[in-house]
Amino acid sequence: MDTLQLASIFLEAVIVAVCLALAIKKRQVFGFGLAITFTIYVFYDLSRLQGWGINETILRALFFTATVSALGAVVGLYRR
Repeated sequence: MDTLQLASIFLEAVIVAVCLALAIKKRQVFGFGLAITFTIYVFYDLSRLQGWGINETILRALFFTATVSALGAVVGLYRR
């Protein structure tokens, strides 16, 4: 396994934890959007790395969902 890719997945998981803390403890709603985004990234990267055999259409839809979630979060930040 690629050490750099594993490190990246680990950091994505840390980002999820920080975003959830922002959302729950600091009551920053955009944290949920970013947590969803990075949770999907972790799943996406792990599925490719581990060869889980998930249909490409499903992975593309998940990646699109992550992108829309991130967009919603940053628009929410911009409006603040």
